[in-house]
Amino acid sequence: MAHMTLTVGFDLDMTLIDSRPGIHACYTALAERTGTYIDADLAVTRLGPPLAEELVNWFPAEQVPAMADLYREMYPSIAIAATPAMDGAREAVTAVRAAGGRTMVVTAKYEPNAKLHLSHLGIEPDVVVGDLWAEQKAEALREYGAGVYVGDHIGDVRGARTAGALSVAVATGPCSAAELRAAGAEVVLDDLFAFPDWLTGYRAAARA
Repeated sequence: MAHMTLTVGFDLDMTLIDSRPGIHACYTALAERTGTYIDADLAVTRLGPPLAEELVNWFPAEQVPAMADLYREMYPSIAIAATPAMDGAREAVTAVRAAGGRTMVVTAKYEPNAKLHLSHLGIEPDVVVGDLWAEQKAEALREYGAGVYVGDHIGDVRGARTAGALSVAVATGPCSAAELRAAGAEVVLDDLFAFPDWLTGYRAAARA
């Protein structure tokens, strides 16, 4: 294994970016535009799953595809500038690079908007793949040979395990450290600030 390039995948929302303020603003704008009540405070407590899984709480099922399109269209002008990087996100991506590894982002978010977030924040992974959730994430992780996948949601843990990648979880999103462990995460960190040291230890053990 030692000669293979280390590829580390990261989730986006609540792993690399704190998307709550941007998404909150976008749901508020969607509610205003459609005259439909959306509890944006509640919606941002359950980020991770695909957009349609949230919209179905507020719109009739037959309207969800059109509402998802409208949300995605409004999103760049409303959500990108409002969204900061998570603490330690840049350092985590840099640590993989410094170790000679490749980085990828695998997210359920609409891929063009995921790319806008990353370029706005100056975070430049080697690969970005959007529109994949939970076990589906394994498709991209396998395709690029990711050995590690870092995420904040039990869906990310399931994706990592399905791909045969090491599941590293950060307790910065809607799931607690205990929930992440129970879902099968092999490593649980408080946040991404802990990731560079973890990576150093992981690589040393791999070489031993």
